[in-house]
Amino acid sequence: MNESAERESMEFDVVIVGGGPAGLAAACRLMQLAAEGGTELSVVVVEKGSEIGAHVLSGNVFEPAALGELFPQWQAEGAPVTSAVKRDEVHYLRSEQTSMRVPGLFVPRPMHNEGNYIISLGRLCQWLAEKAEALGVNVFPGFAASELLYDDQGRVRGVATSDLGVGKDGKRKAAFQAGYELLGRYTVLAEGCRGNLGKEAMDRYDLRANADPQHYGIGLKEIWEIDPALHEEGLVVHTLGWPLDGHTEGGGFLYHAGGNQVFLGLIVALNYRNPHLSPFGEFQRWKHHPQIARFLEGGERIGYGARAVNKGGLQSLPKLAFPGGMLIGCDAGFLNGIKIKGAHGAIKSGMLAAESIWAALSGGDEGYGVLDSYEQAFRNSWLHDELHRARNFGPGLARLGTFFGSAFTFIDQNIFRGKLPFTWRNRKPDHESLHKASEAQVIEYPRPDGIISFDRLSSVYLSSTNHEEDQPSHLRLKDPALPIAYNLPEFDEPAQRYCPAGVYEIVTEGGEPQFRINAQNCVHCKTCDIKDPRQNIVWTVPEGGGGPNYSGM
Repeated sequence: MNESAERESMEFDVVIVGGGPAGLAAACRLMQLAAEGGTELSVVVVEKGSEIGAHVLSGNVFEPAALGELFPQWQAEGAPVTSAVKRDEVHYLRSEQTSMRVPGLFVPRPMHNEGNYIISLGRLCQWLAEKAEALGVNVFPGFAASELLYDDQGRVRGVATSDLGVGKDGKRKAAFQAGYELLGRYTVLAEGCRGNLGKEAMDRYDLRANADPQHYGIGLKEIWEIDPALHEEGLVVHTLGWPLDGHTEGGGFLYHAGGNQVFLGLIVALNYRNPHLSPFGEFQRWKHHPQIARFLEGGERIGYGARAVNKGGLQSLPKLAFPGGMLIGCDAGFLNGIKIKGAHGAIKSGMLAAESIWAALSGGDEGYGVLDSYEQAFRNSWLHDELHRARNFGPGLARLGTFFGSAFTFIDQNIFRGKLPFTWRNRKPDHESLHKASEAQVIEYPRPDGIISFDRLSSVYLSSTNHEEDQPSHLRLKDPALPIAYNLPEFDEPAQRYCPAGVYEIVTEGGEPQFRINAQNCVHCKTCDIKDPRQNIVWTVPEGGGGPNYSGM
């Protein structure tokens, strides 16, 4: 544990890192159980965003089953879950102008959305935070948990938040404020996909020893206000095919939310092979397809964001508990790839973790142990059953490609109901998939028209991203020479294309190429931490409150 005398310490029973659906569900369930047991419990949720919801981004077609378990009267209590799905459409885009609607009979069963809702996950998290505070939870937005704290037995004892007021040169400024130590008997990591503390815990305790590598996609999303005559609240549209080729996994979505808004986006799997591919560029091209552009004519883009998503599924889940803590939500990887949904799994995993902690603490446990009961509760839950049925979806696409992988998914889900007598694995990490630039086709992306398609910088502006500029970069290079010495000649430095925010660029200074990092643009998507071919880029937290400030994402 860091014994810095400058840090103030606060003691809690449970420390939860992350104010997304998993962390807030865990906090609410803990307080519900304490109230039922007539016992006081101190719980804190620490969130790096400037407010709850500021860093939350998701599609989002929401499955309410887990929310109903947490708050059975959620509708009467005013949860912002109101736009019911009325119908689904799935289109195979054959080219930039042509498409074919997939008959509902041939759509995999888990992709049907009867009983689901189109929501803003950020607004749902704000509602959950209100419920948590009403139950007695301490909610601390604007504080970035930057390190795990350990006791002398190597058990997690809590977290420290990042210092404020440190300059780029590493020296303290006049407004320096030391971070806080938040200490708890159990620490729950709910940071979302590719959490930096989750990575640390997995490495320190070898939690991935028996798991496949986690696999990822990057999801890019925009919010548009469209012509009311073109709007159909409750319509869910999914696409596969163009502009991605048959070897690149991914697909598009367009959801008609309330208030004449549509949520639209593209997910590109990060095991793509062509280093010249730009997920942002593909997204801007996709919007010009007639099946998508028909909804956007005369509309206005009002929001933009991007975030990595887990897609490894059951085989990629790590061990969930470690000495003094546990992983929940997308920090562990509970997203169901075939459903394209993770919020319900995040809420359920948070509840399961809370119930395991409560059972231990109320039974006299002093804390800091390994709660294997959480892992067992997961295995006995409907969440495990759901992920088990979907277990071959991701590996199937990786093995067979988009077309034949989709056909396999139909057979697996609609005929065998996810019960085929085998489990495929995918043991190749996403960052090892790139072909050399000299062996890959160069992709020429059209200039944005400023009407339907846009550039990165105007998009980042819509995300309201802001960082204190005079601070050490939170994007760190293990070897500063590697981008120019290796990535540039081998892969034409793919960071300048896979980043959706223009953080990385190659510039020429004194006649020599230089690798520039514009950390102030970072929308915290974590793609660089995942896709760099040599795993040379390490994403760490900036000062608390920095990053995007999403509204309604």
